[in-house]
Amino acid sequence: MSDVFGIVFKTAVVFLALLFCMRVLGKRQLGELELSELVVSILAADLAAVPLQAPELPIWYGLVPLGVLFLCEFFFSLLTMKSVAARRFLCGKPCFLIREGVICQREMRRCRFTVDELTEELRGKDVSDPATVRYAILETDGTLNVVLYPAHRPVTAGQLGVAAPDDGYPIVLIEDGVLKRENLRAAGKDERWLRAELTRRGCTLRRVYVMILFGGGGIYFAEKE
Repeated sequence: MSDVFGIVFKTAVVFLALLFCMRVLGKRQLGELELSELVVSILAADLAAVPLQAPELPIWYGLVPLGVLFLCEFFFSLLTMKSVAARRFLCGKPCFLIREGVICQREMRRCRFTVDELTEELRGKDVSDPATVRYAILETDGTLNVVLYPAHRPVTAGQLGVAAPDDGYPIVLIEDGVLKRENLRAAGKDERWLRAELTRRGCTLRRVYVMILFGGGGIYFAEKE
């Protein structure tokens, strides 16, 4: 029985250590992976599993290498922030797969990017004709960014000279029957106003699935199913 509790304890500690390390590294690492970050994500799982797979080993056999690994990643993150040369060496540089409407075949081969992959990425951005693309840049994290020719870009309200309504930032006031009082205060409203809105819709707080207030005064409201 003590072995079971030991494994549970080690698992919880390793989980919290991983959670803390990823939180310290920042949101950028959570949203996209550079080469060094990919290496860390692969090694972290193996190192964290060492004391869990061998209960006779102390938990430090997993935590110490894990800490060194994330310290190295933190150091390299700072290095790439300060040094352009180090950033190019560790992360590479963006590549132009399309330039002035023409597919750069040499860059495609160098990046080992096939035509099928290119057209798939373009379709994901609602682009079917490569000739309408002025630049297609393969970023260092593997995402493809597309810059269309001006004639093929969506028309904006500013170009048409139309005053577009500004809905402002949407603030969630109620989520799954729970009132977010901090958001209510941030929106400049009070609970009396909220009760009046709910009464007008013939609904109680517990029956609300989501209620969102926009900066322009608009409200999105949905009851629970």
